[in-house]
Order: sequence, then C-alpha cells, then structure tokens
Amino acid sequence: MQGIMVQGTSSDVGKSMICTAFCRIMAEEGYRVAPFKSQNMSNNSYVTIWGEEIGRAQGVQAEAAGIVATVNMNPILLKPENDMKSQVVLFGKKLCAMDGMDYRQHFYEQGLKAIDQALLNLSQDFTHLVIEGAGSPAEVNLNNRELVNMAVAERADVPVILVADIERGGVFASIVGTLALMPQPERVKGLLINKFRGDLRLFEDGVAFLESYTGIPVLGVIPYLPEHGIEQEDSLGVRELAKTFSQRPIDIAVLKHPYLSNFTDIEALLKEPDVSVRWVELVKDIGQPDAVILPGTKSTIADLRYWKGQQLEEALKALPEETWIVGLCGGFQMLGQQLSDPFGHDGLKVDVEQGLALVPGMKTYFTEEKFVQRRKGMARLEEVDVPVEGYEIHTGRCNSVFSPLIQYENGSEGYRKDRILGTHLHGLFNQQEFRHAFLEPLRKAKNLPEPTVSEEIDRYASWAQHVKQHINWQAVEELMEAKP
Repeated sequence: MQGIMVQGTSSDVGKSMICTAFCRIMAEEGYRVAPFKSQNMSNNSYVTIWGEEIGRAQGVQAEAAGIVATVNMNPILLKPENDMKSQVVLFGKKLCAMDGMDYRQHFYEQGLKAIDQALLNLSQDFTHLVIEGAGSPAEVNLNNRELVNMAVAERADVPVILVADIERGGVFASIVGTLALMPQPERVKGLLINKFRGDLRLFEDGVAFLESYTGIPVLGVIPYLPEHGIEQEDSLGVRELAKTFSQRPIDIAVLKHPYLSNFTDIEALLKEPDVSVRWVELVKDIGQPDAVILPGTKSTIADLRYWKGQQLEEALKALPEETWIVGLCGGFQMLGQQLSDPFGHDGLKVDVEQGLALVPGMKTYFTEEKFVQRRKGMARLEEVDVPVEGYEIHTGRCNSVFSPLIQYENGSEGYRKDRILGTHLHGLFNQQEFRHAFLEPLRKAKNLPEPTVSEEIDRYASWAQHVKQHINWQAVEELMEAKP
C-alpha cells in the first residue's frame, strides 16, 4: 500500500483535521483511500454500524472519504478511566483496563500484531492510507516501545508530514526540536504550518528559514478556519470554538466533568446563530443560563461526587423553572435517584451513591458488559414528535421511568418532564429538527426569531478545499507515490 502519515509537534496541532482534508481530497480524485490511526486515546468514541468502538476522528475521516468506518481504521482505542488507568478497546471491543506501566510492559507485542493485522486487512480493500500519529513523536521516554508514530510509519513504509500549530507560538523551536529528538527524522519529507492568522506574506521569511535550516520543504501554511463545522476529537478544540461564539443571546452552560467524554454532543449547538456555549468547571460559575447540560463521562460516580462536593443538586434546583436541565448518557444517570457500581465497572466501587434526584425513581446499575448500539426513534418535545438517531455506549443500566423522551420500535428510553430532559442517545443535537425543537421555547422566551432553515453545506468538501488551496498538493501526491 501507499500513503502518507501526518504527525505533529504536539497534541491538538490539527493532525486529525489535516487527515480529514486529505481523505476527502483523495476520495474526490479517485483514490481508494482509508484513514488509519493505530492507537487512539480518547473518551470521544465513534460507534460503527456493527456496534463497535473506534476513535471518533477515524469515524469522521471515513465519512470524509465516503466509506464505511471499520475497526481496522483504529484497532486500539484507549479510554481513560482515571489519571492512572485506561480501558483498552481492541478491534472495537473492550479487552481490559490497564495502567500505563502494565500497558507498556505487557500489551506492546499484542499491539504490534493488531497493527499489522489491521494494515493487512485494509490493504485488501484500499490502495492508499492517510495515517494519523498521536501527540508528539519526540517523547524520548516512550519511543522504544511506542505504537503510534514512527513505529507505524516504518511498518506501513510511508513518508511523514510534520504539522505544527503556529497559534501556540514557538513554531520554529517546536519543529526544530521535534526533528532533533524524534527517531527516524529522515522519514519526514514535508512540513505544514497550521492555524495561521493574518497576512500569509508575513510568514514568507519563516518558510525560507525552516526550509534552509531543516532541509525539508514547507508544503503549506494553512489559515485558521473557525467555522469548519467538523467535530473535534480533542476537547481543547471544542472549548476554543465555544469561546469564538461566546457573545450570543441564548446562554448554555455545559458542565466540564473531570472525566468528560463524548463532548462533540455539544458542538452541534454552535451551528445555531443565536446560541453560545460556556464550559463550566465550578458550580458557582453556572450563573443564570437558559440551559444547563450535563454531558457524558467516563467515570460517572467520580464526576458526580466532584459536582456534589460543590452542592450542584441545590444549585440546579434553585434555577428558574424555565431553565432547561439536560443530561446526556452519564450526565443523565447523574440526574437519577441512585447509582450502584459494586464491582467498579465504571471506575469506583460503590454500593449505593445518591444521585441528583431530578429524575424520580431512576436507578442505575453498572455492569461489566458495555451496551453499544446505533438506534433510531421518535423524540417528543413540546408536544411534537421529531425523528432522532444516534448511538448509545454505556455500562450503566437504568430502570424504566415515567415520561420517556424517545420511543423506539422495541421500547422507550430517556426522560422528559417539564424542563428536565435526559437520554443515553448520543448525537441528538447533530440533527437540525431536534435541535430546533429543543431551542424553540428558549427562543420564544427571549422573543428571538426562528432562524431560517438552510441546507447544510458539505463541511468535508469546504474544509478540504480550504486546505488544498493553501498547500502544494502535487508535492503531497508525489510523496505518497515515492518510497520514503
């Protein structure tokens, strides 16, 4: 197989976004292309049509390429449970939970075999890969047993493009330092400068310096594009995007759990021209918003205790009655009466933990088996039924409650009464009809007009076009066809 690997000088430099653009550009040019990331660490997962988990970035990249996402595109997914331990998901299924040292010492060989198998499987259906690295390839304390950067470039035998984020500052030092410390720097055949703001002519001297000092061509300088509309894998990116749209009339406060997951459930709200999103880390900062959202979490009871320690229950009950309180997945479970995890399947061993008691009678019991499934149904909001679809992914099982939110063919799920709303279904706000039905009473309360419903643009095509305009795409193609 042929292809290219995108590595970065650090996390959140835009590797995932560059790979997404490359997947769309290559698909439009007729390549049989697939994304690949050997090992992903994220609690923001994507559920395939077979009910398997992979990193959300690879699901998005597969969509950009116009293909069905599979576990071969991300064979190893690590989902942090706390500061020391992560759940290991191998080929889409939960394997075990391990701390960093055990993973490094005991999983390495198994990880290499999984990577080789995934690459072999992909080679049977595709001719080219767009491979994403992780973090920085210059982590000298980890490089002798790493599974995601140069080790993968070597096994796939592809050249590397190194991406740096100029918005962070220190772009020259980050590139030069990374090249000095990374293994096999000779594999790096091109540099990309991402998130540039201002007049590109001001960086011409910078390009000349980098090319002269490193001997590696700068393939492009990509201007910052805030409204690309593509889900962010890193919650840092989502928080920065929320800041960009912070002065809008509808104020939504989102609780930033210590073990936040599936944060892209929130991002779609920013598509609305009158909605702002605030990430809240302290109860005292909730203020008087139009809605409070408790998003998903990888460790529900641990995060619940974090908020209870700040008297969240009292703060929510003291909000005006017109304020919406929304729980998504783990956030929904927090709204219930009780939670029980005697074996620690969700993180903490707890026989009985009192919830926030906003969904009466709901009890959650955590099991070893994870429920992972795509679902379609009808949600009732303001006496109107709207179609919804998305995916569930959770270990907690809840008893049925009065006044469910969603009706499926084989039952009901969630809760909706007065201004309390909860569900395990991820992706609700991605659907414009549901989003507008949810926001309608908030707009009425503020005498805001209903925004004009317009056909949503192809966000992958517009982002790919933006990237292609600012890079030497011919040089990228030549790199892919040449051996490193």
